[in-house]
This record gives sequence, structure tokens and C-alpha cells, in this order.
Amino acid sequence: MRFTRISLVALLGLALAQTAAAQQPIKISGLVELSGTGATSGSNFDNGAKLAVKEINAAGGILGRKIEYTSADTQSNPQIAKSLAQRAVDDGAYVVMGPVFSGSIMVSMAETRKAEIPNFTGGEAAAITQQGNPYIFRTSFTQTTAMPKVARYIADDLKAKTVAIIWVNNDFGKGGRDTIMKDLEKRGVKVVADISTDPGQVDFSGAVLKAKQSNADALFVYTNEEESARALRELRKQGYDKPIVGETVLTSQKVIELAGDAANGAVAHVGLTADAPQPQIQAYDKRYQAEYHTRGDHNAMKGYSAIYMIKVLTERLGKVDPKAFAAAMHGAKFTVKENPGVLLDVTFDQNGDLDRESFMTKVVNGKQVVVATLPALSAK
Repeated sequence: MRFTRISLVALLGLALAQTAAAQQPIKISGLVELSGTGATSGSNFDNGAKLAVKEINAAGGILGRKIEYTSADTQSNPQIAKSLAQRAVDDGAYVVMGPVFSGSIMVSMAETRKAEIPNFTGGEAAAITQQGNPYIFRTSFTQTTAMPKVARYIADDLKAKTVAIIWVNNDFGKGGRDTIMKDLEKRGVKVVADISTDPGQVDFSGAVLKAKQSNADALFVYTNEEESARALRELRKQGYDKPIVGETVLTSQKVIELAGDAANGAVAHVGLTADAPQPQIQAYDKRYQAEYHTRGDHNAMKGYSAIYMIKVLTERLGKVDPKAFAAAMHGAKFTVKENPGVLLDVTFDQNGDLDRESFMTKVVNGKQVVVATLPALSAK
């Protein structure tokens, strides 16, 4: 009888503990660039994630549990990002969001991998998902997916035979520069000016002069937001009249705001844009503007959609289990029909890279205009 009584007490205690755990919030940690050279990217990513969390919590959370989202500033510093990742691990994060900058995630993801915690990143450097890390997942295209589309546009649409490249000398910039050069070479386009610039560079007069003097048929600009705007203003100042092409950043909302009229005419391939004609994206854009009184860029959409992916997959699994979540992400497919919050139908491969529709955009009269919708690679 005494044994039975003890067993009942133990079972009751276990049930109460399980009930308490089921009522606890689900912790998601944001490691984001809120200051430093990545402040624009990180702040947008963070805002998008926070908006999604607010909406999901208002609708009842995930499996009846609210999300507790906290964001910490990496200061655009890889070593700070690494220490914050360790703190997120110690705090019991279910999923880690960020960093956005490739150089930071390349360092910080070692901590989340060691702790077996899923980690979404906005970084685009190809090397991120070439490390065999089963816990890292992208919110944007890898450079090896995006750059072939850019190279095809330069070769086939612009009919360019020569190109000048202005790129930022960090992990993001190096990866993009190396990838686009290979893809241009495959299409018979020669790079006649390879121009490196520094993160946070203010004066682009020398870089633009080199591009002009190369007399290339087109210019490819691959830098961060603030630098891209400065480059566009200097290109306008020096009367540059050749096509200016970029990937994702060049026609983003922040660049348009900072560059003003100098952004007009710039063309870029983008994986996400609030100007896309899809109704679910238009609805998201209205909610974002109502929340923050400004337009979010592609980074905001990355953060927003990733939080909804976390919700969808966790509810498919029926449990909050980081290891099970990471395993299920490989080969996972998310559809707008299932949840509009994912913004576009998307699939993930075994490396954590994603595939979905993308867009060619052009800045016209101070606004980003979608000029073409490109199918997912798997749809071809």
C-alpha cells in the first residue's frame, strides 16, 4: 500500500512537471546586428521576427505555448556573436535566429551546432552550408543559387561581354565575388576590373573611377546597404552611364532611401521583396508598415518567414524538440496554403539551403519594381 501511495505521488509529480513544462514559453533567441556595419540588415531581420512572434502569440502561440523572443546585439562583431550564441544555449533556446552577416554566423554557429540547437541565418556566403553542419538553415538563397541568375541576366539580357565588379572585402563580399566570377566566365563574360572596397567605406570615388576607366559593358556592385548607397551616389556624381547590376542588396528599400535619385535604373536579382505581386506578401507588407511605420527590406522578410517556418514544423512534429526539428528541416517543404506567414512556397535540401521563386527588380522613380518572376530551380 505504501509503495502504491509513493508511486501515485511520483506519477502525480511527473504529470504536474510535464504540465508546467507544456505551459512554459518557447524560447527563441535572436543574435542580430543592431549596431555596427550590419545595423540595417540586423535591425530589419529582428523586426520581421518580432512581428511574426507578435502575430503568432496573438493567435495562441505554438502548440498552445507562447513564444518568448529575445534579441541581443552582436555589434556586427563575430566574436561577440559567438559569445551571445553560447548565452543563448545556456538560456535554453529552442531555436536561434541569426546572425545575418556571413562572417558572424560562420563563427557563432559552432556553438549552436555543439549544443544541437537549430540556427536560422540570413547570411548568403556559400561556405555557411558547406561545413556539414546539420543545425544551420538559410532564410535566403546561397550565393551559388543566386549568382547564376545574375550572370545569365548580364550575359543574355544585357549582352555584356565585359564587366567591372565592385565588392566589399568581407566573407559575404568575397563569397559573392568568387561565385559571380566563375559564373560569368562560364558565359564568356570577362571581368576587366576587380575592385575591392572596405566594410563601412565612405569614399567610393576611387572605386568608381576604376570602374569607369575599365570601360566595361556593365558594372556589378556587391556591397552592404550603406556602401551600396554611397557607391550609387558616386556613380551618379561621376556620370556613369553603363548598366548597374546587383544581387539582393542593391535595390533594397534602405539603399533606395539612402541613395535617392541615384538608385534609379539599378537592377538586382532578389530572393524576397515586399513589392512582389503575391497577395500574402502584400498583406505582410501592410502589417509591417502599420507596426513600424516604415517599409521592411528583404532581411525583415527573412526573419518573419523563418519564425512562421518554426511554427509550422513544430506543430507538424507535435512537440518542442530541437534535435527532431533540425532533422525534419532537411527535405522540409512549406507552403503558403498551409500558412501564409511563410510568404512563398519553399523547400530545404539536405544542406540547409532553400529553393523558391525569386525576382528581378529595377528601381524606377525611387521605387523597387518587380520586372520578372523567376521560378524555383526545382521547377525547371
